[in-house]
Amino acid sequence: MTISEVKDRLVAGNERFVADKLDGKLQDSSRRDSLTGGQQPFAIVLSCADSRVVPELAFDTGLGELFVVRVAGNVANNSSIASMEYAVAHCGSKVIVVMGHQSCGAVTAAAAGGDNGHNLNHLLSHITPALAACPAGTEINTIVKKNAELTAQELIDRSKIIRDAVAAGTVKIYPAYYNLDSGKVDFLEPEA
Repeated sequence: MTISEVKDRLVAGNERFVADKLDGKLQDSSRRDSLTGGQQPFAIVLSCADSRVVPELAFDTGLGELFVVRVAGNVANNSSIASMEYAVAHCGSKVIVVMGHQSCGAVTAAAAGGDNGHNLNHLLSHITPALAACPAGTEINTIVKKNAELTAQELIDRSKIIRDAVAAGTVKIYPAYYNLDSGKVDFLEPEA
């Protein structure tokens, strides 16, 4: 598939999810058997770890179609970036979706500030640039969208593998926003 076809596939899958018309393909034993020799996911999704956000369902995909990396706040830390680099360099994934979501608890915690302990403070520090880019009092969902946009750029800035693939036109990164209430995924930047 081309990059455009991958995005169209994601949009169409999300439309089925929103309409409660999941096709449920590629989820049986024959699909599992076909994947024992390797994987070629067409897209990578960097998503929040929130239990209400399930990229495989939101895009109505089957086994082996998405390479999903989940971490609270959909942040680009060393481990999440390395995981995506693997999918770009070794699996042939063509699209990266950085997907924030409505009412994100990690973004809410970052905005609230305070001491959340060493590990959570470290994770929330990755959301600080989105807070800094938004005026005081900005609504949480607006900050979530800004975080997805800045994280998408951070993947280019911090990863030579991803940056080179984007520059070569073999990978495209899309920041996105998942609406908990409807299940709709909004792609935040128009395709260039």
